[in-house]
Amino acid sequence: MSETTAGECTLCELPTEGVDVTDGDGNRFCCTGCRDVYGALGDVDVDADAVRERRRADEGAVETDAGDLDDRDVPDDHEATFLEVDGMHCATCEAFIETVATGADGVSAASASYVTDTVRIDHDPTAITIDDLTETVSGLGYSAYARDDAFSRRQASNMATARLAAGVLVGMAVMLQYIVLIYPTYFAFPFYNQRTLDYLNEAMASTSGTYFFIVIAVLTTIVLFFTGKPILRGAYVSAKTRSPNMDLLVAIAAVSAYLYSTLAVIFVDSPSIYYDVTVAIIVIVTVGNHYEDSVKDRATELLSEISAVQVDDARRLTDAGETESVAVDALRPDDRILVRAGERIPVDGEAVDGDAAVDESVVTGESLAVRKVAGDAVVGGSVVADGSLTVAVGPDATSSLDRVAELVYDLQSGNHGVQKLADRLATVFVPAVLVIAAVAAGASLALGGGPTDAMLVGLTVLIVSCPCALGLATPLAVAAGIRDALERNIVVFDDTVFERIRDADTVVFDKTGTLTTGEMRLTAREVDDDLLRLAAALESRSAHPVGQAIAAARADLEAAGPDADPTAGASPAVADGGTESAESAAAGDAQPDAPAVESFESHARGVSGVVDGTEVVVGHPDLFDERGWAVPGDIREAVADARDVGRVPVAVGRDGAAEGFVVVGDELRDGWEETVTALDESGVEVIVLTGDDERAATVFAEHDAVSSVFAGVPPEGKAETVERLKARGVTVMVGDGTNDAPALAAADLGVALGGGTAMAADAADVAIVDDELGSVATVFELSRAAGRRVKGNIGWAFCYNAVAIPLAATGLLNPLFAAVAMGASSLLVVTNSSRALLDD
Repeated sequence: MSETTAGECTLCELPTEGVDVTDGDGNRFCCTGCRDVYGALGDVDVDADAVRERRRADEGAVETDAGDLDDRDVPDDHEATFLEVDGMHCATCEAFIETVATGADGVSAASASYVTDTVRIDHDPTAITIDDLTETVSGLGYSAYARDDAFSRRQASNMATARLAAGVLVGMAVMLQYIVLIYPTYFAFPFYNQRTLDYLNEAMASTSGTYFFIVIAVLTTIVLFFTGKPILRGAYVSAKTRSPNMDLLVAIAAVSAYLYSTLAVIFVDSPSIYYDVTVAIIVIVTVGNHYEDSVKDRATELLSEISAVQVDDARRLTDAGETESVAVDALRPDDRILVRAGERIPVDGEAVDGDAAVDESVVTGESLAVRKVAGDAVVGGSVVADGSLTVAVGPDATSSLDRVAELVYDLQSGNHGVQKLADRLATVFVPAVLVIAAVAAGASLALGGGPTDAMLVGLTVLIVSCPCALGLATPLAVAAGIRDALERNIVVFDDTVFERIRDADTVVFDKTGTLTTGEMRLTAREVDDDLLRLAAALESRSAHPVGQAIAAARADLEAAGPDADPTAGASPAVADGGTESAESAAAGDAQPDAPAVESFESHARGVSGVVDGTEVVVGHPDLFDERGWAVPGDIREAVADARDVGRVPVAVGRDGAAEGFVVVGDELRDGWEETVTALDESGVEVIVLTGDDERAATVFAEHDAVSSVFAGVPPEGKAETVERLKARGVTVMVGDGTNDAPALAAADLGVALGGGTAMAADAADVAIVDDELGSVATVFELSRAAGRRVKGNIGWAFCYNAVAIPLAATGLLNPLFAAVAMGASSLLVVTNSSRALLDD
């Protein structure tokens, strides 16, 4: 982490102005949560990108001259542009894109990630435009465009489909000629009579036969250079960066067969051509990669209901006291904006008028709404739960939500992917195959063979080295993992997930919405049914989350009968967040025998009114004191005790005195104990990280499977905490909200619960659509199973090569038999990958 300046948090670098939180060494912090994290992890010397580069170097990845994410030397007048790049699929692609981008005039640094298809480019806007940047990066088959450019994304997808379609259709035309005409003459099929074979031989030896070979050459050229363009690009990048990968191995075999066959057509009267090898290699590998991509595309369709939280418009107050709708970008410091109940505050600022409960959970993670009055700071992206506020726009006219979004983009562009197992093996295997082919060809010449025979021996070695089986080993196994995950309502966005999660050392859980439901409901009560009904009828007029929870409890009580306890269990409506129950409760007078609310008044500490002729007050004991109502000591004590464990207790009274209390809280999610216990027993350290007050996380701090709890941590602090944990080992972050997005992006692997926000899903590598926390353990199981499948596929390919390559090197196989053997091994890999990874 870079050095902080005066007035900045030592951990996350947020401003500390007006906050007096320090430690014994004089370090200043923006909150107690950051202080606690620094106290526990501050002794770790963190350089996240240096750690990442060391890991990449250990895995055989290529180091570049591009600037690191945190250490880049960027002039103050340079700005950051984030581009989405289609076509990156390995660590060498990252290195190449970074090198190309930094080579452009006006660019000071670049950081790419094939995991998220994102590149961050720091540049001088006066020297190079965004259009120039996209043109610079869009080379050799890569397509760069703005992250929100849906049209360009569709174009890239359509081009990939066109390449596949052309390869399959043109390839079928080539293979049909081989099956009908060429193979019968090469192999002298027994079901062809001699006269037919003689006719075919004469036809191919004639002038028309020459044109026949030329047509096949042209069709194969289309397959190789159009369908195979991404493979050839990957091979070029691999060679240029001196990091052999699977693309290079596949391209060498395909291009070698193509060049040999083309030379044979030009110089030999009756040539033996092996264009079928080129077509088979390119089409098989392309189909395998396309299958993996299509499975991921189908998976992402499950996330269509995830809600976005960005605010585009604001209601600005004019000098005449009227309101006008303007774009958020048009807001200027000190503008006055009006925000009503249910609306998001568009930018950071200060409340200058009004009284409202504000839900800041989307930004801070705090599950409890905060009362805001004139003079209080408000956070852009938070929601006004009840009441309304007039807000003075802050000096930067920006939103905390926007800063979170930029932090996510920044982390994503710097989160380099791991080098895949097949590519790591290729760094050794590719040079070995080339050496064997060259030695075998040289030996053939030395033993008296002609140049053609020597070329055939070398070609056979390259073909039989089984590039298809190795090329398919990873994508098909990963596709099987994505498919099996999808069947369990788990969406995997990134094909490196199964390699990154296997060796996880730490799993960090967000609290609100992850280990808890994120919704308020009644958890305890000491009040009779009649008074509860009166209080709930009154609260049905409030939009405050606590009031909605009490109103929902009345609806649940009415549905269950007079003897039911609404705290003993929630109806389906309550379990789904209380919305349905709250709405039905809000109907109030429309329900049979529902108490009639004759008057209602909202206060800063609660509500009051008249229900069925009875004066009722629900709120903090201070509200009772203000009205001169009696509050027994045992009720005061119970309210204080409940607040100490992070719950929201409210006193309930009628006709001048408090008679009891109810407790509202964020309910623990079913199965959370089983999940953290299973992870702990598997040797993974479990940490809880939350923006809530530490009292709300007491139950987790006391659990034996949870090693640490960090409470009151802001989004930037969460991301920095994850970075520090990554310095100790592979770290997985599990969260659901926008406030978790930076931490999800910063982690080695992010898991988002599907009920969360679009930003959280965008920052994560995995989304659990049905909100089943137990699916986190399933992701680990699928990862280990996919790893075994990849290793099994690659193991078969290498066993095959151990037999086939020596045979080819000694001249005991010709290219046609090598192609058949290659196809058989590929079929075995496909069959093996089609099996389910987990037994249900």
